Amino acid sequence: MRTYSLDDVFETRKRRDSWWTVYFVDPVACRVALPVANRTQLTPNALTVLSLVLGAVSATCFALNHHMAGAVVFYLSFMIDCVDGKIARLKGTGTPFGLWLDYVGDRVRVVLCAGGLAYGQYVLTSDVRYVVLGAAVAVLDLFRYVNAPQMKRVRDAVREERGEPEPGLEEDLDSLERVALVPRARRPRSFPRRFNRFLARHRVRSHLISGIEFHAAVFVVAPLAGEWALIPLAAVAGVLLLVNEIFLVYRMWRFTRRHGVASSQESREHVLV
Repeated sequence: MRTYSLDDVFETRKRRDSWWTVYFVDPVACRVALPVANRTQLTPNALTVLSLVLGAVSATCFALNHHMAGAVVFYLSFMIDCVDGKIARLKGTGTPFGLWLDYVGDRVRVVLCAGGLAYGQYVLTSDVRYVVLGAAVAVLDLFRYVNAPQMKRVRDAVREERGEPEPGLEEDLDSLERVALVPRARRPRSFPRRFNRFLARHRVRSHLISGIEFHAAVFVVAPLAGEWALIPLAAVAGVLLLVNEIFLVYRMWRFTRRHGVASSQESREHVLV
């Protein structure tokens, strides 16, 4: 059986990822993945199930108002969820069912933890705002993860109509990366472009507020900060996530409009010819 090195595990990291994952999860997840790969027979699906079990434990801690324990266990759950992907890529043992299990498991974990957090605080304070908080967190998360694949379907449909090759997933989610394909002399020197290149060098996506940062703010940072921080931090993180989603939808609309106009012009030219 092959023995893997830490460099092998590092190669499984995504080319660009959320800043929370890059700086606060990957350094731990890679070092956990190494002994898991070399010393155990754990499959990616088994790790996904373990992550979901830890998510349920975290939700229980939140429901009992043990916020620090809930935050730590939620972090462990997310970290193990990252390990399963690294093992799948390292050993080539990923399966379509594993993709489904990972995706659905993430949603279940968030709903459980949002419910546990809201229940525990409502029982303690009788403040209905915590019920609203739990519902809002669950709805925002579901919207985020329903919206993303639908936007990708729209982009793929436009590209298929135009006969363009399908880009990689990360390029599709982060079109600013296309600046790397422009010759250096022609690249615009605007601050957003320079900032994006800086982020790319550090493997960080340009979408600085994504679902992962939202989860971290609500289920890790806010509980560790104290009960006073739950509503303010969750509200700020939720607004930032919603703004990010609106921006992504706007970019998708611009993309479809631009390519729609181009398709119409090409059709008219074809008719004239």
